[in-house]
Amino acid sequence: MLAASRDPIVAIATAPGRGAVGIVRVSGRGLAPFVQALLGRALKSREATYLPFADAAGAPIDHGLALWFPGPHSYTGEDVLELQGHGGPVVLQLLLARCLEVARGTAPTLRLARAGEFTERAFLNDKLDLAQAEAVADLIDASTEAAARSASRSLAGVFSGRVHALRDALVNLRMLVEATLDFPEEDIDFLQRADAMGQLERLRTALAGVQGQARQGALLRDGLQVVIAGQPNAGKSSLLNALAGAELAIVTPVAGTTRDVVQQTIQIEGVPLHVIDTAGLRDSPDVDEVEKIGIERAWERIQRADAVLFLHDLARADAPAYREADASIARSLADTLPAGVPVLHIWNKLDQLADRMAVLPADQPGALAISAKRGTGLEALRHRLLEIAGWQHAGDGLFMARERHLQALRRVGDHLETSHALLQQRAEHLDLLAEELRLAQQALSEITGEFTADDLLGEIFSRFCIGK
Repeated sequence: MLAASRDPIVAIATAPGRGAVGIVRVSGRGLAPFVQALLGRALKSREATYLPFADAAGAPIDHGLALWFPGPHSYTGEDVLELQGHGGPVVLQLLLARCLEVARGTAPTLRLARAGEFTERAFLNDKLDLAQAEAVADLIDASTEAAARSASRSLAGVFSGRVHALRDALVNLRMLVEATLDFPEEDIDFLQRADAMGQLERLRTALAGVQGQARQGALLRDGLQVVIAGQPNAGKSSLLNALAGAELAIVTPVAGTTRDVVQQTIQIEGVPLHVIDTAGLRDSPDVDEVEKIGIERAWERIQRADAVLFLHDLARADAPAYREADASIARSLADTLPAGVPVLHIWNKLDQLADRMAVLPADQPGALAISAKRGTGLEALRHRLLEIAGWQHAGDGLFMARERHLQALRRVGDHLETSHALLQQRAEHLDLLAEELRLAQQALSEITGEFTADDLLGEIFSRFCIGK
């Protein structure tokens, strides 16, 4: 990877399709001769220059702006050239081909950039740490305003700053332990005088705060997979339409209308929720082959759900056959869902009750009565969904985080917990205590990329778009 990072690279940096402006970006070391050959003139640093982009015969391909960022003061830390022309795909391909043509025969030869390679070089050249580099992709992919703002804060280094503060506190604690190991004959008890236990407790408290914000950031990034399940005609499609505020799914009185999965992403207080409507669950000889496939797909999505809304029909609540079928579905859900996946019982069609009062089963704590048709109870349902997601509004200080960050922070917590037990035993296990603290620091360093395997880097940057 390091050898390949020395090659100059080029790519179209704007999204595919037509647009007002299109950008071709070049990055590498010592690009000044290439710029002279491509544009027929040198460029002033960080100054937009309007000029023609000519082909080999001198005929203009396009007219646009050229910007020159000499390294190391650029996004990648290398020399960077940006050609900003009109955003037609043919024009951009011609500019790209012209760049490759001009550089042909040079050593190393200009090549097409891999996905995410510009940001990868920014990381390798210490322009960004790994958490900031990931925030670039998260900012591009943000599905809500809150997610975009949180990703922007991570890109600005808010998350990295919290991690570095934890690391610095951990390094100070490690120094005390190492000093005690190195000078066991000293009369001074380094750990007691320096309040090592107090430092460790404060470190664990600070870590818990970072973990809480990271969980909120991961929720903003990934959202929650919420599957609506239940018998046919319970109102699943109506509930999806009501939550989405649009007629996405077909609603009819005919049982088995929904044959396939219908999904829509909604947001509640900036949290993306991926709500999935599924085929009605039933075991009947009337089920045809198409509906049978729809039911199989419903169970597949239920198995991957973060939460399940089990929708019941108040209008049929007193029918023994309906009750029996509901109980069968409940047993299947218990057998199918992984441990810890919540099931929220929702009783729909409140509007069809004459007295508008629903007596909900005592064995379903937290059940809600709603009317998807009228919108009754939907606000309470939205709040309950946020509770299920574990959302706590953290104000403007929230940063974006990923699952790998959460896993790393969990490992740090495990090592600190073990360290706490070892520190209570003091001299008997100081060598083990030192090792646990070292492992905790290593897990923290994985977040910012100070200690990261090449295969992880390849996995992270391969998910970026071309040209970024």
